[in-house]
Amino acid sequence: MSSKSRQIVVTSALPYANGPIHIGHMLEYVQTDIWARFQRLRGHECIYVCADDAHGTPIMLRAQAEGVTPEALIERMHKEHLQDFTDFGVAFDNYYSTHSDENRFFAEYIYTQLKQAGHIRTRVISQAYDPIAEMFLPDRFIKGECPNCGAGDQYGDNCENCGATYDPTELKNPVSVVSGETPIEKDSEQYFFKLEDFEDMLKAWFAAGHVQTEIANKMNEWLDEGLKDWDISRNAPYWGFEIPDAPGKYFYVWLDAPIGYMASFKNWCETTGHDFDEYWNAESKHELYHFIGKDIARFHTMFWPAMLHGAGFRKPSAVYCHGFLTVDGQKMSKSRGTFIMARTYLEHLNPEYLRYYFAAKLGPGIDDIDLNLEDFTTRVNSDLVGKLVNIASRCAGFINKSFDGKLAAKLSSEDLSQKILAAAEPVADYYENREFGKAMRDIMALADKVNQYIDEKQPWVAIKDPARASEVQDVCSIGLNCFRQLIILLKPVLPKLAAQSEEFLKVENLVWANLGDNLLDHGINRFKPLMTRIEPVFIERMIEATKEDLATEQKMQQTSSDPSIEAIAAEIDYDDFAKLDFRIAKIVAAKRVEKSDKLLQLTLDIGSETRNVFAGISNAYQPEDLEGKLTVMVANLAPRKMRFGISEGMVLAAGSGETELYILSPDSGAKPGMRVS
Repeated sequence: MSSKSRQIVVTSALPYANGPIHIGHMLEYVQTDIWARFQRLRGHECIYVCADDAHGTPIMLRAQAEGVTPEALIERMHKEHLQDFTDFGVAFDNYYSTHSDENRFFAEYIYTQLKQAGHIRTRVISQAYDPIAEMFLPDRFIKGECPNCGAGDQYGDNCENCGATYDPTELKNPVSVVSGETPIEKDSEQYFFKLEDFEDMLKAWFAAGHVQTEIANKMNEWLDEGLKDWDISRNAPYWGFEIPDAPGKYFYVWLDAPIGYMASFKNWCETTGHDFDEYWNAESKHELYHFIGKDIARFHTMFWPAMLHGAGFRKPSAVYCHGFLTVDGQKMSKSRGTFIMARTYLEHLNPEYLRYYFAAKLGPGIDDIDLNLEDFTTRVNSDLVGKLVNIASRCAGFINKSFDGKLAAKLSSEDLSQKILAAAEPVADYYENREFGKAMRDIMALADKVNQYIDEKQPWVAIKDPARASEVQDVCSIGLNCFRQLIILLKPVLPKLAAQSEEFLKVENLVWANLGDNLLDHGINRFKPLMTRIEPVFIERMIEATKEDLATEQKMQQTSSDPSIEAIAAEIDYDDFAKLDFRIAKIVAAKRVEKSDKLLQLTLDIGSETRNVFAGISNAYQPEDLEGKLTVMVANLAPRKMRFGISEGMVLAAGSGETELYILSPDSGAKPGMRVS
């Protein structure tokens, strides 16, 4: 073990509080947790903090769709996320939220420091604007055809088909995912972080090895192209923190999200009495590591260190990126049942199976990781059940039955345990450098050696000869001491199995420093199965449950990022419903609205007066076909100012798409102005 204890802070990317955790997310948290647990096992201080990313337009829109406040939504998601992480054995020292007083303080402080140092400027820019929803659109709320390869249904910032990045204004045939309307361009003043001010610092930081080579090469490409200002503000309506000196402007979610690491750590300091500044000041000698997905590398390796440096804080010791998770060689798919939610997995399989499989596949690079479900089953059954647990199972039976549950007072040989001890430091180096796959390979090779030793000694034969009883106790004691060493080596990956093994062996909290010890003349508990095999039916049930989850989602949920999914709205009280004034209306005139793909302008006669209403039904009706028809409208809806004029109500329509829309029509005999009840 290292002679000097280290002080380490480690983080994972903040999960977005807009939906549940799936196993693709879990890859990162398991990777980080294994690394953090290893550091603690070696005797170092390693504080693992994280938080929900709780701001941004998607959360605002999802809350509206569910009929709840953003605060209620993020509180619910926080509980669900933390429960999933806990059940997967992810041991945070603090799990917090970016919607916190600490995060507001640090966001405002960093912004103010950057502004005072001249790193913030404003300028007027043209942005995509939804005239129906009356809001500026984030990049991910615009879809269209990629300007590079022509692929359809691509987001406004990058193409999933060819990997190209671009501005939303470059997208071909764009539509708003909020309303389905074609966005228009609208000018507004925005606040920008002058990233170019930190070009020399970033070049030096990359050259010093703080990021992986692949990431440094990509970031240097952007440096060579010339750094652009980073837009850090968003217009109302927006769910987040308002910029202190800019009414109606809010911090872009990617400004305050990484600051959430600081906020969560500050919250931990307040509850434990630690000194925040000691860890985060510019001269700190403590270590800070971020584990993230490669898709958010630019935010964490360019914007984030530049913000910290400009505001007088320390930069990360390193940022470690990983690849994506595929399942059976393909992108996770809801229709194939491979878009598996963490909770669905937990309902069918032991989480430590997946922790081990991830560890066996993970390396220090950014290559994607494939969860091959057949290989997953085979590897878990072979390695964990057939090799590791098998050692304890086959040795404990003899010790419990024939030796009153007591290990030998001395061992005839320590050759095997010395081989494991000699392998410990290389395994430690693998853990330290995130080469978990190599560590698992070496540990399982050691387990093979222990099983071979037991096979060679054949205690099941020797036990039949009373004169050889001590030989059996010796062989099984050696086997169980080696099992104990292997459990220590695997404890970062399999914390629950380690705890069960400690109980079985009647030892407390095994640490790395215990590897050289032996249990002699030591009593053990009766063996209970530590792990069971994965049967193919378990995988089949999980896949089917995932498909059922999709069917339920399509029927019951409406997410802010996919308005095409129909849903039953949140319940309302009868008194609220009674406030709505539905009236029969006659369409006396209808015409298309210029510069709008979806809107018709309707003039409605409701008996006592006429009303002007804009309705998004132009793809379903020709204007002339509507004139003279009766329909139903909400007459007491507050007038709404739109780019095309004032809309004085709402026409009721039903349908499942833009071209399959039907206005509600009353039976013959109804007259304009009649109240619908």
